[in-house]
Amino acid sequence: MSNALKLTVPEGAPFIDYEREFDYPIEAVFEAHKDPAMISQWLGPRGLQMEIDHYDFRTGGSYRYIHTGPDGAAYGFSGVFHTVRENEFAIQTFEFDGYPDVVSIEFMTFEDLGGGRSKVIGHSVYPSQEARDGMAQSGMEGGMSEGYERLDELLASRT
Repeated sequence: MSNALKLTVPEGAPFIDYEREFDYPIEAVFEAHKDPAMISQWLGPRGLQMEIDHYDFRTGGSYRYIHTGPDGAAYGFSGVFHTVRENEFAIQTFEFDGYPDVVSIEFMTFEDLGGGRSKVIGHSVYPSQEARDGMAQSGMEGGMSEGYERLDELLASRT
């Protein structure tokens, strides 16, 4: 994939930054983050099935979904959308059932690069260095890369 995920895990800081460019307009990339029917087709690594309990991508909305692996292991995630501005910005919390009470806050900026291209820029802040390190070592980079590759495939199938 020509648009690789750029993940930055700074030494000694409780946050992770990421960037990913897309060869699709900002409206399409934003819609893919907003529409639960689309989210279920791309979010997360390949090989996992996704069941969405609810997904309301708007200011004040919330979400809960479960990824299930081929071995039947289930991984639940939930959070709240604090601020959502169409085609521009979102702030959300993120909590994994496997580590209850460890909530991160994520800032996502949707940037129009012109020429039908766009970029998602993220900044995820964790409550402790230990929580950040655990997330960084959890396979996050591979899962995000696969998910964004799946998003590229989904958007390509819609054009």
